[in-house]
Amino acid sequence: MERKTESPIPDPRSPIPDWDQMALVGRITRPHGLRGHVVVHPETDFVEERFGGGATFWTRSAAGDEQLTIVSSRVQNGRPIVGFEGFACVDDVERLAGLELRVPEETLQPLKPGTYYEHQLVGCGVETTDGDVVGEVAKVEGGGGASRLTVNGPRGEILIPLAVDICVEIDVANRRIRISPPDGLLELNEKGSGVITRPENRGKR
Repeated sequence: MERKTESPIPDPRSPIPDWDQMALVGRITRPHGLRGHVVVHPETDFVEERFGGGATFWTRSAAGDEQLTIVSSRVQNGRPIVGFEGFACVDDVERLAGLELRVPEETLQPLKPGTYYEHQLVGCGVETTDGDVVGEVAKVEGGGGASRLTVNGPRGEILIPLAVDICVEIDVANRRIRISPPDGLLELNEKGSGVITRPENRGKR
């Protein structure tokens, strides 16, 4: 499990990390109360560890990239309610609503072999074992037995089960996924049908 002690606070003098290379771990939804707290929609399996006191994140807005540090935190109904350093009232945090919270990839907890963070799969090219191009992964959906890849293909959106007998090779370093689809799967999913799958190869940050 990811531990807060393995996510050190970056030196404020260090260069700003590449936004596109960082992992999404949450989104600020709205202010909460009058004391500068906000509600966060988490994009992580490690909510309490990731959003504990002292944790740092990067956001991006029209004003540029900005680093935020949590000074107070609690979880309510599965969502963190946090206060950031330097934000003391509701007027201060209104501008944060809707912003993504990202962290450098090196602060993520390593996963066991055969599991992946979602951001590692998004953007991967998908092809069949015969070498036919299927498309590019746009997002990972589902969970708890229903994980699947949403792939943008030449003929539209395709849903591919994230199962070991279908996704036979996942090479995140080279941004490639090779699949062995059952007969009719690709044609079926191009019409928008869903498929229930096993979640072995899905991980969150």
